[in-house]
Amino acid sequence: MINRRLNGRHIILASQSPRRQYLLKELGLNFEIRTTNIKEVYPDGLAPHEIAIYLAELKAASFDLSRIDEKAIILTADTIVSIGDEILGKPSSYGEAVSMLQKLSGKKHDVITAVCLYSKNKKQVFHVLSSVYFKELRLDEIEYYIDNFQPFDKAGGYGIQEWIGYIGINKIEGSFFNVMGLPVKELYEELLRY
Repeated sequence: MINRRLNGRHIILASQSPRRQYLLKELGLNFEIRTTNIKEVYPDGLAPHEIAIYLAELKAASFDLSRIDEKAIILTADTIVSIGDEILGKPSSYGEAVSMLQKLSGKKHDVITAVCLYSKNKKQVFHVLSSVYFKELRLDEIEYYIDNFQPFDKAGGYGIQEWIGYIGINKIEGSFFNVMGLPVKELYEELLRY
């Protein structure tokens, strides 16, 4: 249904994330995957939602629009995990993954995903915030999760759709799919407006 409503436009997903690809397929979108290599760095002093927006726009700006079809919509996204003012990126080591999950244990944190829809004649950016509450996690639970799920490609060091989400999350305020990496309902509505 959504493909018909896009009036012949097609989506270029600028992400290697299997979760984003899965969610777009489940939404019923036809898309192709094209990525560029950018360094995900941002200026100091930005609020967490501003960081997510900055990085989503940075990814979009890395595309040469002269080489993109007139009817294409480039979709970029960036997900940020923050606990207070601290940003938790993707863990670079086992120890860092343990440390991140210990920080999240027993506390509330925010997950912010910014999405940029970009084409030759328009740019539209939005973000969605969800709050996630973890129970107190035991060290053996954290180690089991990291050993078996290798969450080194996930902001905050965890995937809500994996084992740690089943046993560790007390409550979510906001979109579950946003925590997975793509706010699907909001994306659907924005694409229809686009």
